[in-house]
Amino acid sequence: MTTNELKKGVRVLLRNGWEATLADNRKGNTRLATVYGYFTEMGSVYSHDIVSYMTALGDWENVEHTDAQKKCKQMNDAMPF
Repeated sequence: MTTNELKKGVRVLLRNGWEATLADNRKGNTRLATVYGYFTEMGSVYSHDIVSYMTALGDWENVEHTDAQKKCKQMNDAMPF
């Protein structure tokens, strides 16, 4: 399943190990999500930072990224911080 096919309410695992619940049905490079990290907050997350989603049985399944999302990740990785 690609990140564009994930629907509102799906629990996802982010690249940094935090979990989030998707809050929109949009497609593209960013998704709106409630992130459960040091604090619980809602905001945009990059689609390429979503690595897995929780199935109805409670198992984690890996997601696939589109070519545009892979290109966005490459551009973000190239930025100096």
